[in-house]
Amino acid sequence: MSRRNLLRGAAVGAGAVTLPALLTACGSGPGGDSKTVTVGSNASDAVPKKAFADAFNAYEKESKKTVKVNTKDHNDFQENINRYLQGTPDDVFMWFAGYRMQYFAEKGLLVEIGDVWKKFTGFSQALKDQSTHAGKQYFVPYYYYPWAVFHRKSLFEKQGYEQAKTWDDFIALAKKMSKDGIPVAFCDKDGWPAMGTFDYINLRANGYDFHKSLMAGEESWTDPKVKNVFDLWRELMPYYQKGALGRTWEEAGQGLQQRRTGMAVFGMPHPGSQFPESEREDIDFFAFPEIDPQFGQDAVEAPIDGFLIAKKSKNVTAAKDLLTWLGTPQAEDIYLAGDPNNVAVNEGADTSAYTALQKKSAELVAGAQQISQFLDRDTRPDFASTVMIKAIQDFIGNPKDVDGLCNSIERQKKTIFSSPVG
Repeated sequence: MSRRNLLRGAAVGAGAVTLPALLTACGSGPGGDSKTVTVGSNASDAVPKKAFADAFNAYEKESKKTVKVNTKDHNDFQENINRYLQGTPDDVFMWFAGYRMQYFAEKGLLVEIGDVWKKFTGFSQALKDQSTHAGKQYFVPYYYYPWAVFHRKSLFEKQGYEQAKTWDDFIALAKKMSKDGIPVAFCDKDGWPAMGTFDYINLRANGYDFHKSLMAGEESWTDPKVKNVFDLWRELMPYYQKGALGRTWEEAGQGLQQRRTGMAVFGMPHPGSQFPESEREDIDFFAFPEIDPQFGQDAVEAPIDGFLIAKKSKNVTAAKDLLTWLGTPQAEDIYLAGDPNNVAVNEGADTSAYTALQKKSAELVAGAQQISQFLDRDTRPDFASTVMIKAIQDFIGNPKDVDGLCNSIERQKKTIFSSPVG
């Protein structure tokens, strides 16, 4: 499914808008009209954690209600999300659009929020679609960020490096960096960062439709097209920094900041959060290079983050009130003022203060023919966490046995996708 216009509105500049009166109770449920709402947060890094605190403080000031935030390590939050939602979750929790949201909606672990969506303005129909499962809304989008190849402008200028537009250019650039003693940044201790590289090679070599079908379990992992993805990836391996399986994404971002590495396939927040504010203007990126001209650089990975209400919420009324406010342009403006590593999704948000990197990011996504979310968001969570994390780490550790790797993935895929959700 092409989502060409998914985030187009986010690239359009707009002046500041007046916040409508949206802070009245808009639902009923356990807890009645309590003045306190709890939020489960995966924003454990300093920059987003502070930006969310600013947004929640603004809500408290305007609503005269209290927000209690329960922050957990980002990776731990993701890996334990099933247990969290089936146990004693917070009223509201941070999560992701697309399959990741739809999966939990199908399992009956979310509260439907169609009444909240009726109060929204500034979201495209495609964004609403990304927040919908079986005709019902469950998700409030808050921001997005593209994945691309990030680097320091000053390092490229000093070394005479050129941004790559094709795969051959990309390999040649990596080879030149290697000769200069500057490897390509690479990490996968967390289990998900390398997924972005797999996604982009597959999107560029085989196209968005094949990638979408592969993520949906409809294509075979033993298909020569998939094996070619790993073969292409193997061409890049000699130029990566060593020890990827023991390196976190934070450490990889720091290496880029310290000029110990030359470039990295990352999401926009990952290098940005590891650079001091005084150096963020030195961050630049280029779109992941073209591999097959018929697909060009049409597809862009641009994950959408936002908020949902847990089915076991103790206070649905207060939770819906908070989500109603979080869907306003003002709420996005406050957050992005503290975290310039993301881009607003509401077309009413004030983009006049965007950094050059935010503007370029918005342009990249607005020009995309298709938008993907990310491997662990575009497929079943159980497949991503139990099969693909280990498979990609196995490949990084031993990139020679592609046939054995693909056969193993396919066997496990058949078992998982033949079982019901839940």
